[in-house]
Amino acid sequence: MLTLYFKPTCPFCAKVRATLEELQLEVELKDITADDAIRAELIEKGGKGQVPYLIDSEAGVAMYESGDIIAHLQKHYGSGEAADAPKVKVHTTGQTCESCE
Repeated sequence: MLTLYFKPTCPFCAKVRATLEELQLEVELKDITADDAIRAELIEKGGKGQVPYLIDSEAGVAMYESGDIIAHLQKHYGSGEAADAPKVKVHTTGQTCESCE
């Protein structure tokens, strides 16, 4: 089972969610802004309130950092070629950021 702790306004979380959708994976989404108990649960499980935070109970791993999460998802649930996977681009303002140019 996959569980993702996220904030709706977080662009790094959006990148992870786009990858989950692209890979058509079932995931339990936990919005830490919706309930203080969910945020407390995140801190209890991961040690800090940072998002995105993925728990993959099947693989026995939990991790922060969108790049690491996406690489893990590609390796274990995608083509297995995380390094060759296309970069997921998410822009919340409608403008292209420097790193995506």
